[in-house]
Amino acid sequence: MADDAKDDLIWGVQQIAKEIGRGERQVYHMLSSGALPVARKVGGHWVVPRRRLWAFFNGAEAA
Repeated sequence: MADDAKDDLIWGVQQIAKEIGRGERQVYHMLSSGALPVARKVGGHWVVPRRRLWAFFNGAEAA
């Protein structure tokens, strides 16, 4: 189960941008302004669980 959770994480602005089909600059702005509240900064890198990211965009994320 722990491996599933580890594999579910998307690390870095570039990978998050690729996942949601946006540009890196746009995603960085979204992250730094708090527009993606499901993402966290860990050790200087942005990280977001894939399931929570898509739940947020689908309106299912309870903030």
